[in-house]
Amino acid sequence: MPHYTSYDNTELAYRVLEARDGSARPPLICLAGGPGRNAAYLGDLGGLDAHHTLIIPDSRGTGDSPPATDPSGYSFPGLAEDLEALRRHLGLNRFPLLAHDAAAATAQAYAAAHPEHLTHLVLVCPGARLQGQLPEDAREIFESRADEPWWQEAYVAVQLLPDTTDFGEVRRLLLQAAPMAYGRWDEPQRAHAAAEGEQLGPVPRAGFWQGVDEAGRRAVLARLREVPCPVLAVTGDRDAVTGVRAGELVAESFPDGRAQPLHGVGHYPWVDEPDLFRPLVEDFLAGRPGRP
Repeated sequence: MPHYTSYDNTELAYRVLEARDGSARPPLICLAGGPGRNAAYLGDLGGLDAHHTLIIPDSRGTGDSPPATDPSGYSFPGLAEDLEALRRHLGLNRFPLLAHDAAAATAQAYAAAHPEHLTHLVLVCPGARLQGQLPEDAREIFESRADEPWWQEAYVAVQLLPDTTDFGEVRRLLLQAAPMAYGRWDEPQRAHAAAEGEQLGPVPRAGFWQGVDEAGRRAVLARLREVPCPVLAVTGDRDAVTGVRAGELVAESFPDGRAQPLHGVGHYPWVDEPDLFRPLVEDFLAGRPGRP
């Protein structure tokens, strides 16, 4: 895997999926969430490499990137500065950015600090923790699925996870709760979920939200109001992890933001419905009118 040198001289890894059509347009940098999850779970994002070269970095302590020497390196503002180092390494003046799940916080921190370098921002199933809110609709989506055969075991896992400290047990409970993150629980979803436990790094996961106080959070939000690039928040109407309302709140934080829910989709739209997710993102990046 290629590497780049970040702000503290750490060598960090990234993966390149070349555009299959040979496109020479600026690459789409794609950030993995988790937090602290190996970016392998992104795959090719439902075939987004058809017309776009994808640059997929391994954040500190995940994949082929070494752990941080300072705990602040795991925080999302620190990861945003890693992204800026990657931009410089690639020689990009302006580029589109896609971030999934918790990495939406990293992407927002980057947009607040370096708005001049973004052409488009795609936030996939973001939470609204940076916005200071925890909408109730994710819980409502979860409860609405109570007649599905996996639901009772998932419910038990959800209750136990907050107080579980043994990471082996955390991994087991995450797999037990996994169906709530998908629009349906078929073979592609089962295979995708089975890899999650081994892809999570407990130290990067624990450090992601550290070091940002209330004043810092508000400062980031204030700067988002000045971000000029268009922003798309993609949500899934069956996402019982972050729900739909969080994406709406995130989109509302930008002057040119919009949210687009996808029907029958959970927390991983490219796994559930790649033929809905891929054209939505492609149209947005091309400046074409969005489709529902």
